Amino acid sequence: MTLLDPALAQRAIERALRRGGELAEVYAEDRRGFGLTLDDRRVERPQSGRELGASVRVVSGESSYFGHVDGLAEEDLMRVADSVAQAAGAPASPGVRLEPASGGSRHPVELAPEDVDAARKAELLRSCDETARSAGAEVAQVSVGYVEGRRVVEVYNSDGVAAADDRTRVRLAVQVVARRDGVVETGSETRGGHAGFELLVEHPEEVAAKAARTAVALLDARPAPSGPMPVVVGNAFGGVLLHEAVGHGLEADAVQKSASVYAGKLGEAVAPELVTAYDDGSRPGAWGSEGIDDEGTPTQRTTIIEEGRLTSYLYDLVRARKDGVASTGNGRRESFRHLPVPRMTNTFFAPGEATPEELIEGVERGLYAVSFGGGQVEPATGDFVFGVSEGYLIEGGRVTAPVRGATLIGNGLEALRAVDGIAGDLEIGTGYCGKAGQRVAAGVGQPHVRIGALTVGGTAA
Repeated sequence: MTLLDPALAQRAIERALRRGGELAEVYAEDRRGFGLTLDDRRVERPQSGRELGASVRVVSGESSYFGHVDGLAEEDLMRVADSVAQAAGAPASPGVRLEPASGGSRHPVELAPEDVDAARKAELLRSCDETARSAGAEVAQVSVGYVEGRRVVEVYNSDGVAAADDRTRVRLAVQVVARRDGVVETGSETRGGHAGFELLVEHPEEVAAKAARTAVALLDARPAPSGPMPVVVGNAFGGVLLHEAVGHGLEADAVQKSASVYAGKLGEAVAPELVTAYDDGSRPGAWGSEGIDDEGTPTQRTTIIEEGRLTSYLYDLVRARKDGVASTGNGRRESFRHLPVPRMTNTFFAPGEATPEELIEGVERGLYAVSFGGGQVEPATGDFVFGVSEGYLIEGGRVTAPVRGATLIGNGLEALRAVDGIAGDLEIGTGYCGKAGQRVAAGVGQPHVRIGALTVGGTAA
């Protein structure tokens, strides 16, 4: 599928640069989506939509001039190019010859979701509902959602970039509410990836079963303890802690504004030697993966922490030019209506050599934080507060009772330095990350990780 004639993109770039600027870019996008939800045992009306449009950007120094238009008509695209040609302060760039956009996704799709009947997708939701309700009479409510999307993008710029990507994602999400004697608890689980419907062919009901088990188990939860204690953070969605408390502080826009606690710390030890961490937008099939970023730069695995030392920030083109480095392929945008900014893709700790059981056995009294709900992080200081949505006591080296009302309070740098064990069971969860008014798919994950001491805020007397 081709969106833009390269000759048209070239004319738009030359028009946008006629009054100066160091970089001009045309970004075109064709986005299609489909979704189904089941609530209160009823499948709601399917939701589908399509957006087609383009944007033009001119960069001059640290300023960006930007406009977008629905559709890909030449007249409209040239009008947008004229509107952003206000960039000044640099001589006009020489003309550039553009080839047809190439690249494409490195993430294979075996079963295109648009080729699967809606009836089959609705039956999937009903099957998940039945599975969740079979967990017990305490299950009071089940919500199941399925979404699929295909996003074809092309990026052309005055540096000669002509890149394309074809991105397909599917995601199944189940939320279960359990109720007993006035106590209400919730369990949630997802399965998704940069892949096709094949991701949901094998045992999709496991997603519902896990969500239901969690909700029912939490009905027996005790009030969470308080105070400093060891915390074992679960794999997959436990990676929200790394994503929020560390990852956002490594995005180059925050670093260059000195709004990050990690500014000026490249090469410094920020964690024990056992800690290595990556941002990897090229990871096959992962939720946050893409073939190229939204500026046409190929995605890659970027080592952000290597054996405890901070080794890289996450860059888009504009911030990379300012620091005199190459983009790491982290320029991302929600759609053609948005400017690209540095964003994480799939961010995770590298697997270690321990087992989850060994990490837990080493704790006399502590907390097992499986997953997180809401939280707040201040990137400039690294201070954070996270609500634990699923947590359990660790007593005498064993996981015992579930707890409710736990929060984790700490500092990203201090938490990194307190990591004293990493398991080998890496798993990437599916999430959405909000920043600069934009929402993008982000993989959050890690193996089980033990933090030697972290403050737990609880409600136990």
